[in-house]
Amino acid sequence: MPPHELFAERLLSVLTGERPVHWMLGHTVGEAYEQLIHLAPANPLRVAGNALRAGGRTTRPVLRRCEGRPLRPGVVEAYACVECGDRVRAMAFRLEQGEDRRWRCAAVELGTVPRSGTAPYASARP
Repeated sequence: MPPHELFAERLLSVLTGERPVHWMLGHTVGEAYEQLIHLAPANPLRVAGNALRAGGRTTRPVLRRCEGRPLRPGVVEAYACVECGDRVRAMAFRLEQGEDRRWRCAAVELGTVPRSGTAPYASARP
């Protein structure tokens, strides 16, 4: 599995509340962990209203598309489309490869539903 797809699944697990933020400690660098600390408490990618599927189980958001583009050696910018019930959400993130050859997430941003009077997209940055 390409690193951007692996990280998209990892981020999805944290941003749906399936995994705690500290699960990403060794997989982040720079501001990414702080961004996750601000984003994760709201479980922004969980299915609205915990929609039930047949059989009474809640639906889990599904990664529908994930693409990564190298910016330069050791740096990949990626995006993912996440199906959350009847909505599709966008997630963008940056991966950086360390000297140990391991990929780590360096930044995370989510597309949000605009509220009146606000910009159409929001990031975890204050």
